[in-house]
Amino acid sequence: MPDRIGYNKIVRNFTDCKISGRNATARLLEETLMRGVHSAVDDIRRRVFTEVATLAYEGGDLTRVNLIPYKMIQGDVAVHRHDVFLERAIVKERVRLALGMSMLGDQLPISATIDEAATDKKYFENPLVNIIPFACNACPPKQIRITDSCQGCISHPCMNVCPKDAIYLDKDKHCHIDQDKCIKCGKCFNQCPYRAISKIERPCAAACGMDAIESDELGRAKINYDKCVSCGMCLVNCPFGAIADKSQIFQVIHAMQKHDNVVACVAPAFVGQFGKDATPAKLKAAMRILGFSDVVEVAIGADLCTVEEAHDFLEEVPEKLPWMGTSCCPAWSVMAKKLYPEFTECISMALTPMVITARMVKKDHPEAKICFIGPCAAKKLEANRRTIRSDVDFVLTFEELQGMFDAKDINFANLETTPEDEMTEGTGMGRGFAVGGGVAAAVVEAIRHIDPDREVKIEYGDGLKECRKMLAMAKAGKRNGYLLEGMGCPGGCVAGAGTIRPVRETTASVARFKDAAEELSCTTSPYLHRLEEVEEK
Repeated sequence: MPDRIGYNKIVRNFTDCKISGRNATARLLEETLMRGVHSAVDDIRRRVFTEVATLAYEGGDLTRVNLIPYKMIQGDVAVHRHDVFLERAIVKERVRLALGMSMLGDQLPISATIDEAATDKKYFENPLVNIIPFACNACPPKQIRITDSCQGCISHPCMNVCPKDAIYLDKDKHCHIDQDKCIKCGKCFNQCPYRAISKIERPCAAACGMDAIESDELGRAKINYDKCVSCGMCLVNCPFGAIADKSQIFQVIHAMQKHDNVVACVAPAFVGQFGKDATPAKLKAAMRILGFSDVVEVAIGADLCTVEEAHDFLEEVPEKLPWMGTSCCPAWSVMAKKLYPEFTECISMALTPMVITARMVKKDHPEAKICFIGPCAAKKLEANRRTIRSDVDFVLTFEELQGMFDAKDINFANLETTPEDEMTEGTGMGRGFAVGGGVAAAVVEAIRHIDPDREVKIEYGDGLKECRKMLAMAKAGKRNGYLLEGMGCPGGCVAGAGTIRPVRETTASVARFKDAAEELSCTTSPYLHRLEEVEEK
């Protein structure tokens, strides 16, 4: 039986960990407020994926792609914008991006470059994440404002705490803020007894842990790509649906329509993403209907990644490295190397679960094309690296996969499965990679098997903002000897930009799937003997 007692001890220790003085659960609830609340933006985004998938499956005259904006936005009265022409223009750009193409504005019809998309070998062209300029609301930058709720009290605590004397009284004794002096520290916001002070910030900028959202000459949001790590948090936090990333739906379906052997490697966060009827076995059956030849758990690669990182930590910390950071989240690892290049060697060199799993499949089936399916926009960036392209051919998010299910009218409740559809490959700890803290917990659990006497200090960066604070502490020498887990999305992969279900709901589903694993520890994976094999390029 799996060692549940030892596992529960690790989880308790991890849960008790405080990050930057704040409880991780409280912050998760705060930072994922928009996630899981279904909106019109979700409907538009997912409808585009469905229409593009339908076009690919049906084939024939691809100039029909020009009709998608008119099919989605019918009639003469706008629903969300001031006119239907703007709504259709925005859908037009979203369709281009969903085809994997770059935006062109209204210069050309979508079909003008459709031949570039109708292939099974198209890589992502930079930039991956795009802001559609005419869809942006030009939201104001960060501001502190005093509202009409101000009562003009005589204690004026807001004025007393302002470090820049930016707050002044009008003739009616009500307070106002001089925006030229205000430094947006928020001290007044926290002091007002009437809660009459509000903070406003662009949702995309507030969600960006890299401060990569800037303004163009018209006040619209633009991305500084020198800072961007493609985590995708901006695109799922824009209430106007002005941000989108490129997709490979069209190319994946083209490969399957050519009868290529396309194997889906599914990230552990998939559990629960497609509704309560979509059990792991039914998901596998549904993906055969889509055209995938097989479905493999990426938890297998997570198991091997865990054991490699456990050995690396034991061998290198603190003798060779002051601390070690986990490698599986590309947004975190790229961020660490961008902001703190001196720490490059401290980020684990272990292959990510996606790459390990893909290499294993290609060792067994050299002719296969690998499609990684997961919650993450940044995985598209990782797979686009020249060193990875030969391992991973396509990357889809769960939301994009849902578009393919919808295009095929798949009803999970009516699907029948066979014993071969059951997923049994990954261990419990490998499946736990999907939830924040799960990677470090898996590595610590593996170390406990390899060297029971070794005590490991850990810290978990819950989103890129917390990761930056964690790295600042490491730079100050306060994380020596630590194993640091960084996650680009608050809550972990279950909160990735390509997820569908609410974070807490998916977290619970992953926990049940983890508990159902035949083995708990990554050190018991039957695939460990293949680690050396997949490391050879």
